[in-house]
Amino acid sequence: MTTTALAQRIEVDGRPATAESLLWPALVQTGHFTAMQVRGGKVRGLDRHLARLDAATRELFGHGVDGEHVRGLVRHILRDDITEASVRVYVHAPDGQPSHLVTVRPPTVLPATMEARAQSLRSVAYQRPFAHIKHLGGFAQARHAELARGAGFDEVLLTGPGGEVSEGAVTNIAFFDGTDVVWPDAPHLSGITMQLVRSRLPAAGLPTRQAPVTLADLPSYAAAFVTNAWGVRPVRRIDDVVYGIDEKLMAAVAGAYEDVPWDAL
Repeated sequence: MTTTALAQRIEVDGRPATAESLLWPALVQTGHFTAMQVRGGKVRGLDRHLARLDAATRELFGHGVDGEHVRGLVRHILRDDITEASVRVYVHAPDGQPSHLVTVRPPTVLPATMEARAQSLRSVAYQRPFAHIKHLGGFAQARHAELARGAGFDEVLLTGPGGEVSEGAVTNIAFFDGTDVVWPDAPHLSGITMQLVRSRLPAAGLPTRQAPVTLADLPSYAAAFVTNAWGVRPVRRIDDVVYGIDEKLMAAVAGAYEDVPWDAL
């Protein structure tokens, strides 16, 4: 995976960011965002990104979001010189009205092989509050992820009472029982990549269902994989439970994602 931690462009409501315009986002954590990968000036699942922004803005601030306005803001910050990028659109409401902060970073590219993409996860007893919103202020999940990486893992698996599996810190997870792909039904963020993949798996010969999954259930599954804005990756292990990389499964999952059309901004 290649990326960078620093934003190369930041705009607030279509204007270059200033110290003044960044003061509210820096000090107030009430807000939400969506993250997308841009290729050739296009985005997969653009309608879902816009719907996410609209729904969360209505819930948090009582206002809707104009999707065409958001598209215009993203086009504006990319201009004519950036066609490949990682873009985030944040929504705050410093004066009671939605304000959009847009950042641009270089694109994230996953390794070509599933072997190189494989993830190891460490389970932690934590669930994101208001998990259905991609909200700000995720200190706990970020700290758990840092500690997991320090212990030799790639990511964390968030769990609730009784070891109920919900999601990763920045991923959704699915399990394969040899026939069906099972998505945990504990509180989680419905990721855009998860939505796109899940809707297309039945056509690829992989039935899907949502069901409770606990840590005690993990050895009963044949394989697992995670999804997020970067794409799909197999899971190599969770704690002491080791999974083989099911190349046939991952080819079907990756193929379902690759078949998603790109939407022009």
